[in-house]
Amino acid sequence: MAKALSLLLLLLFISASFQASYCLESVKGRPQELRSFKIQEHQEAGSGRGCSYTVKIKTSCSSKRITRDAISLAFGDAYSNEVYAPRLDDPSSGTFESCSTDTFKIQGPCGYGICYLYLRRDGRDGWTPEWVQVYEPHVSRALTFYYGSPIPNGIWYGFNNCPRVSQSATTDGLVSSI
Repeated sequence: MAKALSLLLLLLFISASFQASYCLESVKGRPQELRSFKIQEHQEAGSGRGCSYTVKIKTSCSSKRITRDAISLAFGDAYSNEVYAPRLDDPSSGTFESCSTDTFKIQGPCGYGICYLYLRRDGRDGWTPEWVQVYEPHVSRALTFYYGSPIPNGIWYGFNNCPRVSQSATTDGLVSSI
């Protein structure tokens, strides 16, 4: 009995340590359509720069049981460091089933504070995400982007909380937020 209690306390400590090691933050606002979003051209993989991101996506329980929609993801920071993951979906593996949470390891350029995230759905099933969580390497922070509604077909849909650059700041070579 004492051994079981000790093991339980150890597991609780490890769980609390893991949760404490990552600061969980929610991104404010509602997702928006972005028809003009263009994926950036990336440097070749052998450039020596790169980070591994953990991305968790929770599919809404109101979504269809399975989806055949093509689901893509793009996120980045205010300094043009963008991570792009085309076609995360795989209907044969059960990815994006209703009420499920899927975890992906995605390689991309190291960023300096994720401030935007977009999903794209192409298909007829009408997949609905509940939330997307991105764990940023090296800063012990996880950002959660809440959706909760179907993603429109054929466009990028998500959040952009990056600071905007003022016109006078760009002419002076400085960056400031409005």
